[in-house]
Amino acid sequence: MQAFTVAAQILLGVQVPNTGVAAEDDSADFQYSHYQEGKRNLYGSRPDSRNPIEVDSIHGRANAMLTDRIKLGFNYVQDTWSGATPIATAPLVFGGNHRYTSGTATGASPFISPPNTMYVDRNFNPMQYHGDDPNTGIGLFSQNRQLVHTLSTASPETRRQGDFRLGYEWDEAEANLGGGVSSERDYESRFVNLGGRIDFNQKLTSLNLGLSYTNSDTNALLDHDATPYINVRAYRESGQIRSTTTGTRLTGTKEDIAASLGLTQILSKDALIQADLSFTHSSGYMANPYKVMEALFVDPNQIPDLIDPFGDGKDYFSDGRPADVLKGDLRAFLEKRPTLRNQWNLGGRYVQYFHTFDAALHFDYRFSHDDWGINSHTFEADWVQPLGSGWTVTPRVRYYSQDAADFYKPYLLVNQAVSSNFTTSNDYRKLPDYYSSDQRLSGYGTLSGGISVSKQFAKGITLETGFEYYTHSGSLKIGGNGEGNYSNFNYFVANAGLKVNFSAVGAGKAGGEHHHHAHHHHGAEIPAGVMFAHMMDQADAVMVGYRYMYSAQAGDMLRGSSVASDPAIVNFGCGSANIDKCFIAPERMSMHMHMLDLMYAPTDWLNLMLMPQFVDMDMDMRQIADPAAYAGLPPPPNKLNHITHHISAGHSTGGVGDTGMYALFKLFGTPDHHVNLTLGVTAPTGDVSNRLRRNHAVDGGFNDYGMQLGSGTWDFKPALSYTGQNGEWSWGAQVNGTKRLDNKNASGYALGDIIQSTAWGSYQWLDWLSTSVRGVYTAQGAVRGQFNGLIQTMAPSDFPKNYGGQYWDVGFGVNARVLSGDLAGNSLSFEWLEPVATKQNGYQLERDAALAATWTYVF
Repeated sequence: MQAFTVAAQILLGVQVPNTGVAAEDDSADFQYSHYQEGKRNLYGSRPDSRNPIEVDSIHGRANAMLTDRIKLGFNYVQDTWSGATPIATAPLVFGGNHRYTSGTATGASPFISPPNTMYVDRNFNPMQYHGDDPNTGIGLFSQNRQLVHTLSTASPETRRQGDFRLGYEWDEAEANLGGGVSSERDYESRFVNLGGRIDFNQKLTSLNLGLSYTNSDTNALLDHDATPYINVRAYRESGQIRSTTTGTRLTGTKEDIAASLGLTQILSKDALIQADLSFTHSSGYMANPYKVMEALFVDPNQIPDLIDPFGDGKDYFSDGRPADVLKGDLRAFLEKRPTLRNQWNLGGRYVQYFHTFDAALHFDYRFSHDDWGINSHTFEADWVQPLGSGWTVTPRVRYYSQDAADFYKPYLLVNQAVSSNFTTSNDYRKLPDYYSSDQRLSGYGTLSGGISVSKQFAKGITLETGFEYYTHSGSLKIGGNGEGNYSNFNYFVANAGLKVNFSAVGAGKAGGEHHHHAHHHHGAEIPAGVMFAHMMDQADAVMVGYRYMYSAQAGDMLRGSSVASDPAIVNFGCGSANIDKCFIAPERMSMHMHMLDLMYAPTDWLNLMLMPQFVDMDMDMRQIADPAAYAGLPPPPNKLNHITHHISAGHSTGGVGDTGMYALFKLFGTPDHHVNLTLGVTAPTGDVSNRLRRNHAVDGGFNDYGMQLGSGTWDFKPALSYTGQNGEWSWGAQVNGTKRLDNKNASGYALGDIIQSTAWGSYQWLDWLSTSVRGVYTAQGAVRGQFNGLIQTMAPSDFPKNYGGQYWDVGFGVNARVLSGDLAGNSLSFEWLEPVATKQNGYQLERDAALAATWTYVF
């Protein structure tokens, strides 16, 4: 049975299901991925230069056997997306037959501010107007049925999801309970699930069962640029639309109940087959609050009022239209989807191992059907090819096809005139019960090819990287007749991952003694917020770790160490009192930083370290009360929309930060005292051109300096550290700094240099537990230079002078470590940093507490 189990694991590779083997569960995984869409064809309409959607994601997972029967798992996922996405579709001529309303055009099919006149022929085909004949004054028209997307850009948004799973195993069965939360600014989802597995037929057959319940809430702030001319009456009458101080909000609740059944059968030591069936029942609000359906209202009974005016036997309208050209009015509505959905999924997998090639072929097929009319097929195959020395390469190909939803249409035609008062009319009642132009509900197919490469090291570490490229096209749909080529686009996904298998290391040692020794290179405990004070003193030792840092600002605005009044902020927080006024101010800001610590000791006196980072930040703004009374003038017209966007929606940034590369040198070492020197640099891999959206048509300019993802410069980062211990007491001190090696980055500025000194003391209460107290002094210079492009200067954070300062903090920490067993060598540390004194440069938001947490694994 063990041979069959091992064969199954080899066959399935990284996608192995839970087989009850404890060694596979004691692990930690970290993965970064980047999704990038290609530009869409807008057929020459503006704005062709708008950047398409891109998403940066991180995924962390940890699994551990608490006992030989109980296991616990955690997952954390974070996505930050930005760029332009389709929100509506319409014929290309709808963007060329009328004037663009100032500030609202987003593409060839803009949001329409009524009244706007469109033209169709008697068969309701869109007609393009080419101007008037100079001799007769008669309008010149031709048929043009080309469709095009309306693109809208949003400021970056971040979604975070955390979940857990607790399981119990018997000899031939397993049960687990899980749950989690997914949250973003306008959407939150909470879910619980139950699962189980039963093995029978001498463990050659496994049956998996699952149940889940999800409750989700939408709380979307409708676009302030769009609400004046998008009809929301259907949702207002249902009570889902409400007006707030920050704008118009749409709320809704959705519930999902799902059940699944799966079967795995080991056919031989070289082959297995899997099948699964699932059902999901969804009810509630399932529309997208940012997707719009455009509808053209055309009265088919329009009668020409000029009868054969030129004696050519043709009739015309008095406005110069030929008799076969009808006038219509274009209107925009929030999409409506059914409030019930039942979905069935049937899937299967066959895996075959080939001795000749020492490789495995995976083939998957999945069919999905729902009562919205969407049937989809997914075919996927990959070839897992070990190359020796721990290397594995996996090429794959994937094909997906789906039918369109019953209520999907690019746009709607209504065969009657529109009401004269659009904002209060019942025009939405003339539309179908449900309608959407969301391209994800259209008929289309995707074809992709990709490859992943992994390297497994002898000490339980696996590194993996992959790339996959997709083509999305209506013509790829099975049977053809998919959506038109206007919806075609390409996209790719790239990822890199790290997996640590604790049991793979522990299996080669007795009692985890090597872990214990490696961890105790010396007894001094290092607070979680201190970097570079730890060195491994054994050649060929390896450490992997994860570091999380959180900081927040909230409360009063400060000038130096004193609270700044709103009148002072308005007149002096930005530029000159007669030039740049402050009309808004930061209200809250938070930063989350995720870092991987990868360290290797080629000798006992040198450690090499690599630290990639992922950063995300959130900021909320407030409008300063009655700025006109303080400054003497109201905000200028060109800043009104930008102010509205800031105070209503808030904004986020997120993605890859700067990447650190360091060398740590041991200068002095005894059993109780150590001194080391760190020399390193950070590479400018973090984006410093992050921009805001002001409205649909106008770029809002750079996000402020503190919301960019990196420094944008190469930075030199030295540190000198000392640690000592005596019995249960340990202590340490460090001086470190950051020197910007470039005068400015690609966006025209450089962050201020930093010098920091810190000292701490720690006491060992138990063999595995200690606490620490630390003092920190930090000085940072102001930003040098300024953005070399548009930035809407209306808040203190938009000005370089309002950055940096001097800070005094005190930290309280807890350190814990695992001393024996397969998990020996793992350490967890936490530190809470509390501000004691602050002397800010210029006008800045008051600092709040900070948190640092680290996990390290040394072997």
